[in-house]
Amino acid sequence: MTDILFYHLTESKLEDALPPLVDKSVERGWRVVVQTADTDRRDRLDDHLWTWREDSFLPHATDDGPHAAVSPENQPVLLTTGAGNANNATVRFLVDGAVPPDLASYDRVVFMFDGYDQPQLEGARAQWKRLKGEGHALTYWQQSSEGRWEKKA
Repeated sequence: MTDILFYHLTESKLEDALPPLVDKSVERGWRVVVQTADTDRRDRLDDHLWTWREDSFLPHATDDGPHAAVSPENQPVLLTTGAGNANNATVRFLVDGAVPPDLASYDRVVFMFDGYDQPQLEGARAQWKRLKGEGHALTYWQQSSEGRWEKKA
């Protein structure tokens, strides 16, 4: 069964919180797809993942970039706006209210949402209610005042 996690951003921006989580996934040998709601956000995350830390970067591609078109299955991290899974990811991050595809093909699905963005907050609540009603096991994580993730449900 798919692990479904909700990450409620209250102390940092997505650009600060997403890269460490994706990096940990890659360190574990997992392939990751990050789905954004629009191409502008996807492209900003693309730029950011190359420089998010001074001592490293996250190897990745976008779904419309030259590397993804040649061999998407070789990309450890793929940024997309669509429902596809061209890199055969086992982990899917959904950000900015991106509409989830069929979740059954993933080992882990992570909804990340900005707690100060009302449409994202309402969308996350609607997803939680829908998925809970379908019988999925869900976990909810919220940032502490120090920015650490605390399991709340």
